[in-house]
Amino acid sequence: MNLLSAIVAWSLRNRALVLVATLLFIVVGVRASLQLPIDAVPDVTNVQVQIITAAPALSPVEVEQYISVPVERAMSGLPKMAQVRSVSKYGLSVVTVVFHDGTDIYFARQLINERMREATKAVPEAYGTPEMGPISTGLGEIFQFTVRSDTHSLMELEELLDWYIGPQLRTVPGVVETNSFGGENREYQILLRPERLQALHLSVGDVAEALKQSNANAGGGYIERNQEQVVIGSNGLVRSREDLERVVLGATPQGVPITVSSVGEVRFGPKLRRGAATQDGEGEVVVGVALMLMGENSRTVTQGIKDKLEALKPTLPESVRIEPYYDRTLLVDRTIKTVGTNLLEGAALVVLVLLLVLGDLRAGLVVATTIPLSMLFAVIVMNATGLSGNLMSLGAIDFGLIVDGSVIVVENAARRLSEGSRRAGRRLAADERKQIIQDSTLEVRGAAVFGEIIIAIVYLPILALTGMEGKLFHPMAFTVLLALGGAFIFSLTVVPVLTSYFVKPHPNERETLLIRAVHHIYTPTLHLALRWRWVTMTVGLVTLAAGVALFSRLGAQFVPQLDEGDLLVEARRMPGSSLSASVATSLRLERALKEIPEVTHVVSRTGSPEVATDPMGVEQSDVYVQLRDRSEWRPGLTKDQIADEMSEILEAVVPEIAGGVSQPIQMRTNELVAGVRSDVGIIVYGPDLETLRTLGQGILEQIRGIPGVTDPRVEQLQGLQYLRIEPDRAKLARYGLTIADINLATEAIAVGHEVGVVLEGERRFDMMVKFDTSLTRDLSELSAMPLRSKSGQVVPLGDVASLQESTGPVLVNREKQSRRVIVEFNVRGRDLVSTVQDARAVLAAGPALPVGYRVEYGGTFEHYIAARDRLAVVVPLALALILFMLWTALRTMRAALIIFLNVPFAIIGGVFALWVRDLPFSISAGVGFIALFGVAMLNGLVLVTFCQRLQSEGIDRVTAIGQAAELRLRPVLTTALVAALGFIPMALSMAPGSEVQRPLATVVIGGLISASLLTLLVLPAVYARFGPRTAANSSAGVIPALAVADGVLR
Repeated sequence: MNLLSAIVAWSLRNRALVLVATLLFIVVGVRASLQLPIDAVPDVTNVQVQIITAAPALSPVEVEQYISVPVERAMSGLPKMAQVRSVSKYGLSVVTVVFHDGTDIYFARQLINERMREATKAVPEAYGTPEMGPISTGLGEIFQFTVRSDTHSLMELEELLDWYIGPQLRTVPGVVETNSFGGENREYQILLRPERLQALHLSVGDVAEALKQSNANAGGGYIERNQEQVVIGSNGLVRSREDLERVVLGATPQGVPITVSSVGEVRFGPKLRRGAATQDGEGEVVVGVALMLMGENSRTVTQGIKDKLEALKPTLPESVRIEPYYDRTLLVDRTIKTVGTNLLEGAALVVLVLLLVLGDLRAGLVVATTIPLSMLFAVIVMNATGLSGNLMSLGAIDFGLIVDGSVIVVENAARRLSEGSRRAGRRLAADERKQIIQDSTLEVRGAAVFGEIIIAIVYLPILALTGMEGKLFHPMAFTVLLALGGAFIFSLTVVPVLTSYFVKPHPNERETLLIRAVHHIYTPTLHLALRWRWVTMTVGLVTLAAGVALFSRLGAQFVPQLDEGDLLVEARRMPGSSLSASVATSLRLERALKEIPEVTHVVSRTGSPEVATDPMGVEQSDVYVQLRDRSEWRPGLTKDQIADEMSEILEAVVPEIAGGVSQPIQMRTNELVAGVRSDVGIIVYGPDLETLRTLGQGILEQIRGIPGVTDPRVEQLQGLQYLRIEPDRAKLARYGLTIADINLATEAIAVGHEVGVVLEGERRFDMMVKFDTSLTRDLSELSAMPLRSKSGQVVPLGDVASLQESTGPVLVNREKQSRRVIVEFNVRGRDLVSTVQDARAVLAAGPALPVGYRVEYGGTFEHYIAARDRLAVVVPLALALILFMLWTALRTMRAALIIFLNVPFAIIGGVFALWVRDLPFSISAGVGFIALFGVAMLNGLVLVTFCQRLQSEGIDRVTAIGQAAELRLRPVLTTALVAALGFIPMALSMAPGSEVQRPLATVVIGGLISASLLTLLVLPAVYARFGPRTAANSSAGVIPALAVADGVLR
């Protein structure tokens, strides 16, 4: 208290200095708010590093065997590592190493980098080099655009994106990578004709070796000539297709040189494609995706990207245009607008309530200054500590809690000033005013500190959350605590100073009209409640039982899904579908979706991008559906109805596609965090792919038809068509051939055998030797491919190997050192938990799993269970700590337990409010309940302490609690109205972003209503029957201060 006294006294002695410092603080706060990283939601991606290996010639099982498993083992045992999972697809391995939350991403990458040498050694050189993916997250894809032209080919557009637009975008601060989808990567292709090779007694190996020898420079040192140094070097690099055509492979018996042009053709051709992109059903395009560096400000980075693209436009070739189709700032701006609107409306309602309750415009405005100042304080600290401003951190601040301390200070000062003026019979001098304000502030501020400590304690369970749920709600708890801390500081400095300048004494002060009207109704009701105590308590118990019964029927979900504005269709075709077939179905789907009036653009991304951060097969597509502004939608239409309409179109127009409707951030975050793209994943672990496929298909059939289960699908493990070349080692030995000869010929069938690079200025293009692709239609022609033996004899491939067609695995997913298959589904029209419970019951009634196989559940359901279990432990601990503090303050457990009754009654109101609004219980609602506890118990604490003060004066228990309740009406009503009305805009808002806030605000409003009724009616009845007969010797200073604080608000 000495410290508080010193702060208040110093502030009142240096009022001008405090005001100047406040103005400077406002300037710093405004500057910090402009620099504050802004996003729609907190980034919930776990700390992870992707290790990507491209091996174009390998099947999924070979990728698993040669790449994924060795890399997994090389990474095992790293410090702070939580999980390793991998996906192996044709030509691609992606191993994801997940670290514990709180691990610095650069430390994690350093750990991975130290093991990369071991991983690289474990992977055969011919099968690719493992590389770390970019430092980005699930929120990293902040800006996506298409590059289109009516006169340029896909190859030219891809080259423009890869070598000009992409490198320029990477110079924008905060952009870590520019990824590309679709298009055609240019390479120099030497297309060989097998019959010409055979006629000239040459093999693919001869051509490859000659090309390698014909594309190099050499340095010869230097010589001195005429007192000058002359550097010697050859200039043997290939510069054009003509240079390649002239490479000599040998000579005919007549001495005529055999060149590359004699056995084939040199041309520009596309690399073997792993993906494609289409737009609006009009054809293929090239897509660029800007990835944001982890932890950057999405708004400033996106603006930087837009500015850079605008600057590049005049330098692009004629008719080339860049068209954005996904812009994160649109979502961020919509969400922040929702938050800002709710905060402003909430603040306005709080100020209005203060004016109605306090009845003094000046006092109300002084109290209201705490709102912007405490917000600026929170923003300054958030900016300094790297916290971002988003829906969770800024959207759940309760201005009622923030102004509570200032209300007590200002009202006590106004009361004491009026009393002083009446006693003096004149206007008070400036020094007298300052002394009275100082004394009155210290009189009540100690009590407010005790209350604020209780409120701070109830937020501790939120800080105890971990994982995805911790990242969602930690920012909210930090921001509320920062705002409360700022409000506490200002209530000791700025508020007393402003009170000394603006608040005038009112000698004939009366209660306001609102308070008088409520008193008129409340007083007789209270007398009835005290007279019929058992009836009152019975009604309270029945209400409590009804609330408990109702809670079990609410259902539950993790967090309400944020409306991102746009939709995304996850399209899945039959395994083994070709890229051209996938493109054709994507175009049909886009044209059908464009018929929906609310849809503006449809862009499909099929397969994997150039940097394979999203390892999809060519049978998979992500279809981005851009929607118009809600004001342009058909009347009464909801987003769920649009999603249902899209699902119907999917089934009717492209029945060969199995699709699920999701949202871009939702899908990407689910995939990165849990490896599951949907709300729920049923994960089956086991060793055999065929058994996993059978089990997954069986689970899929069992869960179909469960209410709420939407878009059910299972990973297609089998169905990829294989052409296997099986060498006969005995025949190879007979002809003097090796496996390397077979492998070289195999590479040349489609992907090509790399023999070097061609430099064109700063650009580099691969040089590939391959057979004419038109020959791959006939296996007999493939059998005729020539191989050259050690003796110089040319042997057809079919003489030393057999060609076999078969069906095999499409992908191999691994996690926890085991193969797995995922059956996944979204939940719509029902809560998450009850849907999963029904699915579990169905599976439990089905056939048992084979030995060595097990089932686990992933997706957002997993996060809900983790958060629920942790809160079930931490919330009771926090409440027990508060109960201990109450007992310490009151010195009687009986009174402390009576105050503690406010907790279940606050929960009742929250449960009824959720039920009335048809909202399931979620972690957002749980956080609302936690926020309730502090306010509910604080009201009960001040009521009981004032009652004990009256008892210490000799008044009996029943009379004391009756008087205390009547006198306590005004502060209880003030607290409830200020806190509840501050949340009303949030509870009623239907704007984008309000989905997550709505349950929280609903719970707080309903809980405050029930807690206030308890404090004013049921708690007096309980105290009159069970309360201590005499006041206990309370902790020195706490109860007197609380009693004074209560007396202020009478």
